Amino acid sequence: MKVEAEHIPIESVQAPAAHSILLDLFKARLTLLVLLTTLVGFYLGKTGPTDYLYLFHVMFGTALLASGAAALNQYIERNHDALMKRTETRPIPAGHLTPATVLLLGVAISAGGLLYLLWMVNPLTAFLGMLTIASYLFVYTPLKRVTSLNTIIGAIPGALPPLMGWTAATDRIQMGGWILFAILFFWQLPHFLAIAWMYREEYAKGGFVMLPLVDPDGERTGRSAVSHTLGLIPVSLSLYYYQVAGEIYLLGATLLGISFLYFAVQFSRKLTISSAKRLFFASILYLPLLLILMVLNKKM
Repeated sequence: MKVEAEHIPIESVQAPAAHSILLDLFKARLTLLVLLTTLVGFYLGKTGPTDYLYLFHVMFGTALLASGAAALNQYIERNHDALMKRTETRPIPAGHLTPATVLLLGVAISAGGLLYLLWMVNPLTAFLGMLTIASYLFVYTPLKRVTSLNTIIGAIPGALPPLMGWTAATDRIQMGGWILFAILFFWQLPHFLAIAWMYREEYAKGGFVMLPLVDPDGERTGRSAVSHTLGLIPVSLSLYYYQVAGEIYLLGATLLGISFLYFAVQFSRKLTISSAKRLFFASILYLPLLLILMVLNKKM
């Protein structure tokens, strides 16, 4: 299904509508999560006083990169988005912006973000940013229509932002940064599997090969949600072992991990929409609470 949309210049749209279109185009909530994890990675990696101007450069360049990647993802998946109710109101299928406009915005903003990080931050962080956007757009995005392993592969670019924050602060890749990467990697699997289970019929209409579609009885889906949540517990606790966070974090991370695991196990046993929703909400509570504990009980 080919989607064609007449171009509606942003200038001709009332301010609230234009603002809403841009928030949708740049996936504001996802971009905010990227910025939050980048900020935490920066804070945990830094030593000494914070250079707030430098921190602004880190966050601004990352925001450009994430926004541009979101727009390019919507350009690539525009025809598939039009087939699903949950994405048919995005700017291209809804006719608010043309594919050409989104492509131009996406390329310009993401390229600008990479150059900004290279110029104002450091080459290592810019390289990780380039790796993030390349793996997201050219590996994960096309694989969503090829293999159910796309969720695992897509967790790699999703886990790179906190490592970028760490390298921005230290100009090095260290164990603390890798642990943050691993935490985000493991967290994404139960989070996205819950979403995929709730919207499996929608994903089927859109032509996406998600695990619940090739696993109709849900056995592999439930097992994967539990195994990755279980793996998340020791990974998160290793921040204490490597002296990045202290005893309060250790206790809080343990309790959060056990609670998260409970909802994953319940999901694997029941495999209902309601149990998937509970796992999803548990995931979106778990991550910010864990990040807060890291920040409040930093040791380095």
